[in-house]
Amino acid sequence: MLELNDVVVEGASKTVSMMAKEGEVTCLTGDSREVRSHLLLAMLGLSPVRSGFISIDGEPLNRQTVKTLRRMMAYVPEELVADGEVTVYEPPTVQEVFEWKENRDAAISNGLLEEEIRRTMAPRKKAQLLAVAVLRKRPILLVDQPHVLSADYLRQQARDGHIVIVSSDDEEILRVSDNVIEL
Repeated sequence: MLELNDVVVEGASKTVSMMAKEGEVTCLTGDSREVRSHLLLAMLGLSPVRSGFISIDGEPLNRQTVKTLRRMMAYVPEELVADGEVTVYEPPTVQEVFEWKENRDAAISNGLLEEEIRRTMAPRKKAQLLAVAVLRKRPILLVDQPHVLSADYLRQQARDGHIVIVSSDDEEILRVSDNVIEL
C-alpha cells in the first residue's frame, strides 16, 4: 500500500491524502499536469514534499529509506525529454546496473519487449516507456499521462497485483480507475 497523508508538493494549493492498494488503479486528476507530475515524482522521492508524508507498506519515505522504496517502483514519464525530468542525480549502484542489464537482455533475447509494447495498445513511444516499466516487474507502477488506448492494459496490470497510480484527465482512464483523487 502506498499512502499519502496531507501531502503538499510544489505548485499545489491543497493537501492530498490517499491510499493506493495492490490490485487497484488510482487516478490523480484535476489541478495542473505539472502539480500531478510533481506528486508522482514526490512518491519516488525526487520532488520535495512541503508538508505531510508518504509511506509504502507503513515505511515512511525519507532520506534513509528512499533508495530501498524506490526499488519497488517503476515510473513512466509523460515523455522522455533531453533535460529536466530528474532534478536529483544519484549514480546507480553496481547491483542496479546489473539488474537493468538483466532486464534489458531478458526482454530483448526473449522478444518480451516487443510483445509487451503490442499489449499496451499505445503509439510506439508511449508504448515503449510503459512496456519497459512493466517488464521491470516492480509492485508499484507510476504512470504520468498514459495514452487512452492503454486504459485496459493498466487495468490488467492492477488485476495482476500491481499498485497502479496514474495522472490523467482522460475519461477512458478515469473509467478503469478504482479510485479517483480530485486535486
